[in-house]
Amino acid sequence: MLRSLYIQNYALIEELDIAFDEGFSVITGETGAGKSIILGAIGLLLGQRADTKSIRQGAAKCIIEARFYISPYKLQDFFEENELEYDDECIFRRELHASGKSRAFINDTPVSLPMMKELGEQLIDVHSQHQNLLLNKEDFQLGVLDVLAQNEEQLEKYRQTYKVWKELDKELKDVIEQAEKNKADEDYIRFQLEQLEAARLKDGELEELEEEAETLTHAEEIKNSLYKIDQIFNGDETGILSELKDGLNTLINVSKVYSKASELAERTDSCYIELKDIAMEVAGKVDEIEFNPERLEEVNERLNLIFSLQQKHHLQTVAELIALTNEYKTRLSEITSFDERIADLTQKRDQQFQKVIAKAAILTQKREKAAREVEKDMVARLIPLGMPNIRFVVEMNARKEPSPNGADAVAFLFSANKNSTLQNISAVASGGEIARVMLSVKAIIAKAAKLPTIIFDEIDTGVSGEIADRMADIMQEMGKQERQVISITHLPQIASRGKAHYFVYKQDNDTETNSHIRRLNDEERVEEIAHMLSGATLTEAALNNAKELLKQTR
Repeated sequence: MLRSLYIQNYALIEELDIAFDEGFSVITGETGAGKSIILGAIGLLLGQRADTKSIRQGAAKCIIEARFYISPYKLQDFFEENELEYDDECIFRRELHASGKSRAFINDTPVSLPMMKELGEQLIDVHSQHQNLLLNKEDFQLGVLDVLAQNEEQLEKYRQTYKVWKELDKELKDVIEQAEKNKADEDYIRFQLEQLEAARLKDGELEELEEEAETLTHAEEIKNSLYKIDQIFNGDETGILSELKDGLNTLINVSKVYSKASELAERTDSCYIELKDIAMEVAGKVDEIEFNPERLEEVNERLNLIFSLQQKHHLQTVAELIALTNEYKTRLSEITSFDERIADLTQKRDQQFQKVIAKAAILTQKREKAAREVEKDMVARLIPLGMPNIRFVVEMNARKEPSPNGADAVAFLFSANKNSTLQNISAVASGGEIARVMLSVKAIIAKAAKLPTIIFDEIDTGVSGEIADRMADIMQEMGKQERQVISITHLPQIASRGKAHYFVYKQDNDTETNSHIRRLNDEERVEEIAHMLSGATLTEAALNNAKELLKQTR
């Protein structure tokens, strides 16, 4: 229940602080006095986007704060899940700064607008005239049935199942699309792979081949150089090894009489061993090196093959060519496995679809039962509202494909006259009829949903006289069902029914205009209702009529 509303520096409101009663209350005031401004402020508390133009001229920021009594409504889980402090009284606050910054709070804890909206929708419903257009929205009509059928838990289970089905269906479509694309490329991939595999590439072989080619190309030069070195080491008369061996023997002999020569002999021996090893390796390589034009041709052909593959695939190394080969293998493997994947996904999707259908059937069954209740209840409510020949039918048809809300297509069909056929309600109902239908729908929803507070913004537009009395009866009855109902109205019949009566008005001073709201006492109520009956000039008859209206209400 909305206990109080505080507004500071919002549009024409400098400061407003008003408490609200439980039950049925009314708000009246001249057109342009500020009733829509108050509703706009409440809308900000329900998560609507802010506009800095709404801030009162010259003010740095505006504040809107509402206090709700929430103890009876079992909202503790919401507060725990969102790490909010819970109390029997809940405070909503929005702050709009001239800089464009906007802040939202629940019980002094900063929150996001979606969170504020989610909680706000469980506390208050503001019904403005444009909401009558919802009657033509299938989602709204379906929502009416779900509220009456208490389908919240079942609908959530269905949506989870539906979500999995749609995900599987999308995955299957993606795989089929990829399979078709890959199959279109299969011949090309297979040809490229066969060419790469035929090359039998090995990582590092390019460097080895280039070195071998260099050696084969300069074989004669290399062989002559190695032979020359071999002669230097092993020549019969002047070979380094022979001379070094003689020097080593001399040092060994002299070391017998000159001890310091022993160390020199050891060092010379090490050099001799190393040089002898080098000489043997050089001699071996002299025999190895041979000019082999056939092998050179083979190496060059291999190099040309590798270079052509690199150029063709725009790659720099053999390792990259090997990686491309493996990639082509993987893609071919995927192509050949697509049929299996498609079959597996198709089976999973179809099995999930059957679960969707089964859960949708439960929703349909409960909705059909609720639809018959809506038809009966709406007729019972609309006949007293001046529609003695009313026919109201909830038409339910199966969708071609399930939607996030189930497998049902719903339409509210309406006829107010004996000689007219049933048609979609928005196509045949007048403005006054739409208002009465919407009030009846809201009354049905409110009873099932146990919504704490409902605000009707001129839902009585287009009606008068006895019909207004009957609409007042409905709102007054709604206010007796542990619910707070507030009606913004221009009709005295409805204004007289309120347990509390609030008056919105404007005051001018030398520099500005301010909107205010105050609760009327008994005498002020008589005058306000009399004004609503007779206009600006108060007549004795109007005052008496106003008193009579208020007396009937009491």
